[in-house]
Amino acid sequence: MIAAKSLLLILSALFPIVDPVGGSPFFLALTNEYASEARRALSWRITINSFLLLVASYFVGTYILVFFGISLPVVQIGGGLILVAMGWAALMQKEEGTDKTARQSIHPNDIYGRAFYPLTLPLTVGPGSISVAIALGANAARNHQLHPLTILGALLGFVLIALSIFLCYGFADRLARILGRTGMLVITKLSAFLLVCIGVQIAWNGTKELLESLVLHIG
Repeated sequence: MIAAKSLLLILSALFPIVDPVGGSPFFLALTNEYASEARRALSWRITINSFLLLVASYFVGTYILVFFGISLPVVQIGGGLILVAMGWAALMQKEEGTDKTARQSIHPNDIYGRAFYPLTLPLTVGPGSISVAIALGANAARNHQLHPLTILGALLGFVLIALSIFLCYGFADRLARILGRTGMLVITKLSAFLLVCIGVQIAWNGTKELLESLVLHIG
């Protein structure tokens, strides 16, 4: 019962934020020069990175931020600005970058060049999901709920989220084949614009929290 409660808490809080289904068009837009096999291998690496990042955020994220003197709003601002930069780059990307020659020219050793940054952080596991994972872990530790069953449930929740990332990213190219070149161009450009908007919103959330804390401190 305790493990199931922890599992449901992780899934309900983090899955909508990670949103691998909604992130798959972004992933395609940023990896349009990769062949299908390379993209699937890259998806697996992103899956592993995302799992480790979420687990680390849940169990030790609070202590890391305290050690470096970083607040959650600052993490949100930094991550939001990175998302804005990524979205803008994808929005301005030339259509010629999606041709077959470009996909075949990538060296196998370069497949994982962007696996962690920017495809894992902040595209997949961004400041929003990191903040929530840290908050959940801190709350569990504060309430003395980090016993084996709770940990098992949390780990299972992270595994399921990671699996969904692999399925959505690894087979996103099938969506591209169904929609065709024009359809994917529309989706990738729209996704890039939305990524800019999401980045601005995340950065604003962090800025708003900092301003509110400043007002309270002055008052």
